[in-house]
Amino acid sequence: MKRLWPASLPGQIALLVAIALFVAQAINFGLLLRERRAFRFAEVTLPAVTRLVDAAERVNSPRPVVPDPRRADRLRGVRLVTRAPAVPGGEHETDVEAAIRRGFADAGITVGRIEARVRAVEEADIRARQTDRRRVERLRRMGAMLGVVVELPGRGWLVANNPWPIAERGLLWRLLAQTLILYVIVLVPVLWVGRGIAKPLRGLAGAARAFQPGRPLPEIEPSGPQDVRLLIAAFADLARRVNAMIEEKDRMLGAIGHDLRTPLAALRVRIESVEDDTDRQRMAETIDEMNATLEDILSLARLGRPSEPPTDVDVAALVDAVVEDFRDLGAAVDFVEAARVPLRMRPNLMRRAVRNLIENAVKYAGAAEVRVETGAQAVTIIVCDRGPGIPPDRLDAVFDPFTRIETSRNRGTGGIGLGLALARAIVGDAGGEITLANRDGGGLDATIRLPR
Repeated sequence: MKRLWPASLPGQIALLVAIALFVAQAINFGLLLRERRAFRFAEVTLPAVTRLVDAAERVNSPRPVVPDPRRADRLRGVRLVTRAPAVPGGEHETDVEAAIRRGFADAGITVGRIEARVRAVEEADIRARQTDRRRVERLRRMGAMLGVVVELPGRGWLVANNPWPIAERGLLWRLLAQTLILYVIVLVPVLWVGRGIAKPLRGLAGAARAFQPGRPLPEIEPSGPQDVRLLIAAFADLARRVNAMIEEKDRMLGAIGHDLRTPLAALRVRIESVEDDTDRQRMAETIDEMNATLEDILSLARLGRPSEPPTDVDVAALVDAVVEDFRDLGAAVDFVEAARVPLRMRPNLMRRAVRNLIENAVKYAGAAEVRVETGAQAVTIIVCDRGPGIPPDRLDAVFDPFTRIETSRNRGTGGIGLGLALARAIVGDAGGEITLANRDGGGLDATIRLPR
């Protein structure tokens, strides 16, 4: 059913209208067929039963009719024969047989076998009846003959042939033609109206997908019905409000960064006058921690509007450079050489994401192994360690800002919980994804997957 159900709005509307029209025409066909059958019973079956009963009463009268196949007119179109006639060919009509038997029962006449069959009219039947032109045309218009044989025990058999209208065949073709006309008259405007609704909605969906906060919204011309035009106008207004809020946020972050960096720099200068080396070192570390925290917060908040343009970057070379930085600081970080694969990204941001993952591995495990794997669809950067790992129920939660497995606020044992959040935001901005998985035997695999 899902394969047959159209995905587009005009297709769904057209299909529902088509089904409704089909059901309506089917009900109409059933009602008309019932009406035609009732008309046929009143105009054909009932008169035929009346003639048969009248003929049987005349046969059973004190002065019975002598059976003579050539004198059917004496019995109003019903012939009386003494020998059992051949059963008429054609389709069996049980309803007519039941009506004939009821008619004889109401008249108090005992009958034996009753056969009623309908067959198509043939030219031989018309010639044999020797009727006038008007009756011939009526017989041809009816299209069939009703042949009836009624056994009168001890008297003979009554045989009658009457015109029989074939209403269902013509009615079916007429209704099919009517349905096709209705489909053309109704579905064409429905599809036209549905297309007029779907086209601006598709344009709106494309604009929504292309919209990036902080960047100008693509021009959207309101079109279609009034409800759709109002929706497009509301979306454009919403996008403008979002951009205004982002601009206000950027101004606020710029002010915060300026107002905080200035006193921190002044403090950095002033601590040089502290004579105690231990106190001076602790103060310097505190100021460095505050600067790093401020930089992480500002970087995460500004990620939606990066100032760095995307360029073609060799992923393996970028990761190798980050690993070399850690080696220069004396960290035990190994890099598995990989083939050079260029990807389009913002190199400084991606370098920071990889650095955050390696920094976590070194901080918790003391060492890390980094490798780059190239596939047909994506390039994968994997940072492995043999640290304590992360509880399975917290693997996704650690990406939330300010979330840490180690609950102390000591930066030396885990920082403030922005590293992974920033890494995920950077990778997501590049169209990739980042996942964490515990390793067999202990440790963690941090994986960045970038589509090619």
